[in-house]
Amino acid sequence: MPGSEADFAYLRAVVLAESANVLDPARDYLFESRLQGMLHSTGLKTVHRLVAALREQEASALRRPVAEAMTVNETSFFRDGAAFELLERELLPGLIQRRESVCRLRLWSAACSSGQETYSLAMLVREHFPRLSGWEVEIVGTDISREMVRRARAGRYQKTELRRGLPALYRAKYMRQHGDEWEVAPEIRKMCRFHERNLCDGALPLEKYDGVLLRNVMLYFPAHVRTRLLLDVHRMLPADGFLLLGASEQPGLPEHFQAELKANACWYRPLA
Repeated sequence: MPGSEADFAYLRAVVLAESANVLDPARDYLFESRLQGMLHSTGLKTVHRLVAALREQEASALRRPVAEAMTVNETSFFRDGAAFELLERELLPGLIQRRESVCRLRLWSAACSSGQETYSLAMLVREHFPRLSGWEVEIVGTDISREMVRRARAGRYQKTELRRGLPALYRAKYMRQHGDEWEVAPEIRKMCRFHERNLCDGALPLEKYDGVLLRNVMLYFPAHVRTRLLLDVHRMLPADGFLLLGASEQPGLPEHFQAELKANACWYRPLA
């Protein structure tokens, strides 16, 4: 039996509760395709039977996988070149100069999907700031999806994924071919750590970062979730840290973040 409007409405509510992801009813058709693997592995076979199982047990372990399956995992190496140019020319040089006394740099790639943004950051640091070779550099990538975190940790990508944004120089220096896949080089992988983390459950650990990349994810969240998340990020950043959002995103908290424009890119300075 195919999914009904009531079934899809229930699934949208599950996704919202588990991940704060607001799904447009016009995209209900995606449930059928994205949940196929789960329907097959659980033996439930149809969306209707899945919803029946979820209704029967509200605390079902299936709720989280449903939300993960509907998460948008669009990413690529060096996505939005203007942002990485800003990091290379402005943000990182300033941070490095201010961290000379501690020789430590810590960055967070939030909603990192399968890890390309996180590894892009590590490659950028390795390529343009060799003086950091003796520093403690840690780049943390997090995502709500267990499968995406598994892929990020594996650090293996198809050639089509490399073609989406990874310069040939970086591929030659920082990727190793294994059959049909390419693996991130050990010196890049050791700079990165990956964890499962739900940005919207109100339980983010109060860690400290010098810079946060929170790009192209808040547009899926309702306003109150965006506000709570940004306040958490504000507490994580020092006064001289930075926040990078997607090109079409703004924090909307002028008392907490000040926009700084540089050429064709924008970043946000945390205010005390």
